[in-house]
Amino acid sequence: MLDLAFVRDHLPLVEEKLRQRGMDPQALLKDFHAIDVERRAAITEVETLKARRNKAADEIAKLKKDKQDATALINETKELREKIAIAESHAEAGDTRLRDILVGLPNLPDDSVPVGKSEHDNVEVRRWGTAPNFDFTPKPHWELGEELGVLDLERAAKLSGARFAVYWDLGARLERALMNFMLDLHTREHGYTEVLPPFMVNADSMYGTGQLPKFESDLFKVPHGEKNLYLIPTAEVPVTNLYRDETLDAARLPISLTAYTPCFRSEAGSYGKDVRGIIRQHQFQKVELVKFAKPEQSWQEHEKLTHDAEEVLQKLGLHYRVMCLCTADMSAASAKTYDLEVWLPGQKLYREISSCSNFLDYQARRANIRHRPEGGKKTELVHTLNGSGLAIGRTWVAIVENYQQADGSVLIPEILRPYVGAERITARNL
Repeated sequence: MLDLAFVRDHLPLVEEKLRQRGMDPQALLKDFHAIDVERRAAITEVETLKARRNKAADEIAKLKKDKQDATALINETKELREKIAIAESHAEAGDTRLRDILVGLPNLPDDSVPVGKSEHDNVEVRRWGTAPNFDFTPKPHWELGEELGVLDLERAAKLSGARFAVYWDLGARLERALMNFMLDLHTREHGYTEVLPPFMVNADSMYGTGQLPKFESDLFKVPHGEKNLYLIPTAEVPVTNLYRDETLDAARLPISLTAYTPCFRSEAGSYGKDVRGIIRQHQFQKVELVKFAKPEQSWQEHEKLTHDAEEVLQKLGLHYRVMCLCTADMSAASAKTYDLEVWLPGQKLYREISSCSNFLDYQARRANIRHRPEGGKKTELVHTLNGSGLAIGRTWVAIVENYQQADGSVLIPEILRPYVGAERITARNL
């Protein structure tokens, strides 16, 4: 959420940044200025009336002490109480209306973010490695998975419906191996602390990271007593909210956490997209990277987090590119995002496998996550960052497609072989 005072003092800038996102400032800001003026006037009126009431109370006390008639002033204080109540209700109504507007505003893109209208305006930052050359026509993962007997979409549909998957044997072991490999890399070499959070969270947690109220249609929720619990769409939600309503010691920052979780998304609005294979699933597994940083640290930590995610692909020998998302393609909460896109030869395209974002204080303001600067008394909001490190299912896809062999088998990347316990995936019967 944006700061009220910032929006008030920089309204033209906010409007321009919203236009850069391809949004209509009037539709989002509504009557922000008029409401803010009315609210501030109501607050001033409350303060003025309270000052007059306090003065009248002192005058009443003096009159009573001198045994003089204070009836007129007593009647006036009664009228003042009524006027104060009315003015306070106007101020509170203004607070509510402004908060509703602020909750609906996205983060403002950083000045370094390319301005664009769609994903076609994203800018390539760098590439790593080279795409493999095949002396045969490479197959997509859904064909390879079925032929090898390690990916079963038909039985998954029987169990749960479309956009679910069952992994068998070495397919399942490869998924588990990737989880362990990623967590080991991030904790042993990159300095992250592992955490295993709940996979269901309350509405406050969803609000804290920005999924609610805007994206409720894309969430799975479960009735629980008088309220709902939500299946997490990403570990970003529970891990970021670990420190909701807390003030962190500045000496601890930056804090770097990593977590493995399943993720659940209804994929509302994605009908007809990526219907084949396991690219877009209702349930998928992911290792997440989350950081809490001082404001002056966050851009450096953003670059570091991105490189930490990249190293997973590098150690797996997977060709990829880094894209800086344009203003129109970023998530609502992000100030700047790098997408890592891995090459998939079976589909002849690059596919996003990680989004690494700096949210500045946007989430921290919603979740009330603060820190106390060293030697300072006044607390400040932290900056939050996160990225996939990586999406396990899509990494599984990348390995199967990039390491396929002419005989239909799939080589296991050397670094994963101790985790999988095999060098190659060969055909088995389902």
